[in-house]
Amino acid sequence: MVSKTSSPLRHLDNMAKVMLATGLIVAYGYSWNSSCRPTAATSFDVFLVQQRLHGPYAPFYYALILCNILLPQLLWSFKMRHNVAVLFIMSIVVNIGMWLERFVIVVISLTRDFVLPPGAVIAPRFGLATFIGTMGMFVTLIFLFVRVLPAISIAEMRELVAETTEDEK
Repeated sequence: MVSKTSSPLRHLDNMAKVMLATGLIVAYGYSWNSSCRPTAATSFDVFLVQQRLHGPYAPFYYALILCNILLPQLLWSFKMRHNVAVLFIMSIVVNIGMWLERFVIVVISLTRDFVLPPGAVIAPRFGLATFIGTMGMFVTLIFLFVRVLPAISIAEMRELVAETTEDEK
């Protein structure tokens, strides 16, 4: 007898809920980004929001909003969450939306020349701290991994297997 927790429909329902939650997180991020940038001190941030909303690539931005935020809201419906075809199409739509997001980020940034003036000094404050923190986290996790799951020599394991097989004979 198959338990209720391992049902394929329950699995699809949970995956649809994850997709819905992710869409809501993306919506929160987009709304936060759009509401904070116009109040920023730099004109670049204001210009970036203007370009996304009204620039030459605005249709791509609105398409990514449709794919990443609006269409996943259909998953609030129980019937939509349990329809395999709808979930498959929704996963393709969300993947297209994620591709559009990368496209909008890269292309809008590259269409304008934001190069620093000659002689400008770039101070790697936050980037350097992030890099050092990442390296520290990596080393910490490696040490924890080695402590919890130590390395086992293959040669020693072969000797152990050979000894145990000889003892069993």
